[in-house]
Parts: sequence; structure tokens; C-alpha cells
Amino acid sequence: MRLILLGPPGAGKGTQAARLVEKHGIPQLSTGDMLRAAVKAGTPVGLQAKAVMESGGLVSDEIVVGIIADRIQEADARKGFILDGFPRTVAQAQALDAMLAKNAMKLDAIVELKVDENALLARIEKRARETLEAGGTVRADDNPEAFKKRLDAYRAQTAPVSGYYAGKGALKTVDGMAPIDAVTKALDAALAG
Repeated sequence: MRLILLGPPGAGKGTQAARLVEKHGIPQLSTGDMLRAAVKAGTPVGLQAKAVMESGGLVSDEIVVGIIADRIQEADARKGFILDGFPRTVAQAQALDAMLAKNAMKLDAIVELKVDENALLARIEKRARETLEAGGTVRADDNPEAFKKRLDAYRAQTAPVSGYYAGKGALKTVDGMAPIDAVTKALDAALAG
């Protein structure tokens, strides 16, 4: 099973991906982790990425897709994979489609976890408040201002990816505001259907 999970920060993609990894025995592929591994391994694409990263630049779509192309050829990804956090833009989605076609592969599903952004923000604010009240330190990603910036970036760059796949008739949606087990059940149903 080759799958893309879409949805804004806090939608539960990581939680659901972990459950899919366990159920289907396929890896969850994080572009950040893959970039670091390719750089460490010294692969040709990893060396390109290292040079760009060391100069303070952003790694190009071409390099990211190259790293994914290398990674999905590894043994653990042969029976499938979950892409989480990629593609981030329509250009990346188009590059991914071209790379998969070149390798005679196709995606089995593109699933978006639909959520109410106001409810997500309220969740983050509540978690931050409870942490402070308990005398703890609020993590940077639990900061409502940082979360709002991440949501804004998601809306501007990544939300159009859903429209791209919907336009191709390939997007399935699941209510990400449901309880975790209900989301898992709905996700399983979307993948089966």
C-alpha cells in the first residue's frame, strides 16, 4: 500500500501513520528524516542536499523527490509506504507523480484528515495552559502563536495539494475531529474502499 496522509498540523497524521505502520508493516517516510539519512549515508542526492543545507538554502523539490525515489527502492518500502509531510506543494505532488510513473508505481490512496482549525487551536491553547498551570514548560510547538504560523503556512502552501488530488478524483477524506479510534476505523474503511 502506497499512501499519502494530508492534513494541517495537529490533525493526527502522526498518530494515524503509526497505527498504519503497525497494521500494514510499511514504513512512514518523513522527508526530514530521509534528508538527514541521505546526507549521513553520503548518497549522490544526499551530497547535493548537504551542500544546499550547509549554504543555508532550501532543498529543492528535485532533491527531495530524488531522496524519496531512492528511499522507496529500499527493501522495507517495497510492499508500500506512508508519505507524511510530503508533498508540501502542488509542484512537489506533480514531481512525485512523474517519479512514481517513471518507476512504474502508483499511489493506492491519498487521504486527508479534515479538521476544524479553530478546534485545533483551542486544543493547543488548552494544552499549553494546562502545562503552565502544572508548573511545566510549554514546548515550542505547543505555543499558540507558532501553531498559527504553521497553520498559515499549511493553508498557503500545502492545502492546495488536496485540491490537486481532488481534481484528479484521487482524494479521500476522513473526519480528523472524531475520537482517535474512530478516525482509525474511518481511515481503514477509506483505504479498503
